[in-house]
Amino acid sequence: MTHADPLLQLLTRVRVAHHLRGRIRLKLDADLKGLAVAADIPDIERMLGSLPGVSCVRLNLLARSCVVEYDADVIPMSAWEDFLLGHDTDAAKTLHRILQQARHELTDALSG
Repeated sequence: MTHADPLLQLLTRVRVAHHLRGRIRLKLDADLKGLAVAADIPDIERMLGSLPGVSCVRLNLLARSCVVEYDADVIPMSAWEDFLLGHDTDAAKTLHRILQQARHELTDALSG
């Protein structure tokens, strides 16, 4: 699986800090200062939280951390690490589709 999209490229610089079924904490190793200027964090959290299988997203730019609460029946637990490691599995493809949807929604919100 390739990460040609800028959002997906950013995700290649994310690592799993802690993961329980239905809740994952990601550490964002990239410099995210521009994100706070580009968009309103609560809007991003709401938008991402409305994605299929995602119930809640909490971004903490100062800590470079993101907590995602998700439905493991929609997004398999293995999808997160498979996707972040670039493994071409069905689980990773499921997460990839959901992230593509998020990218389109975020792009539309920022341009509109």
